[in-house]
Amino acid sequence: MPHPLILVVEDERALRETLAYTLMRQGFRVHTAADGWEAVQSVRQQGPDLILLDLMLPGMDGFEVCRTLRPAYKMPILMLTARDGEADRVRGLELGADDYLVKPFSMRELLARVNALLRRVEMDTGLPAAGAPPANAAAPLVSGNLEIDPARHEARLDGQPLPLKPREYDLLLYLMEHRGQALSRERILEQVWGWEYTGSSRTVDVHIRWLREKIEPQPQQPQRIITVRGAGYRFDG
Repeated sequence: MPHPLILVVEDERALRETLAYTLMRQGFRVHTAADGWEAVQSVRQQGPDLILLDLMLPGMDGFEVCRTLRPAYKMPILMLTARDGEADRVRGLELGADDYLVKPFSMRELLARVNALLRRVEMDTGLPAAGAPPANAAAPLVSGNLEIDPARHEARLDGQPLPLKPREYDLLLYLMEHRGQALSRERILEQVWGWEYTGSSRTVDVHIRWLREKIEPQPQQPQRIITVRGAGYRFDG
């Protein structure tokens, strides 16, 4: 059965991409929407298993999205908002939201809420596709003699363990998950270091250099992690 599909509806791009990346790292399939109308269209076209729904959206806000979807769709809706008032929580729940998470929140708490909602659906319906994916669900990513296994949190080169620091591992995984795409330093910082990171983009260059020294036969002439002039980096292979 396919892994659960989660729709992330958030107008703040950095947070939207961070949420999507975090969920994909856990084995979920993810679609995103930046406003309420796009969210409604995505639900109608894709039929997600769960929706992460920001309350304060441009145009059609989260309340209206929930009101529009609920008559026809029964997937769990987890509302995300910076507003902590009881009236807003009650209104959201009355319109059909299943849970409510106040910003700022930890990714660990978010994942716990997502998994709890999906388990609840699985218990109610008996459909395993709506359950959270097992911890070892994510398939290894392979590039020639280089392999990274998200389930085991391991990287190997020529079949031997590749000693990577935690941030090096996260960076390599992100690059391999987006192979063939030119990724800006800013996007890499947001997705790998986190949307609250305030350091210099030179941090990315340093970690790229370290990675090249470990995975490239000739680090000065890289064949895997390619510099894209004016854009950033791209993983080939």
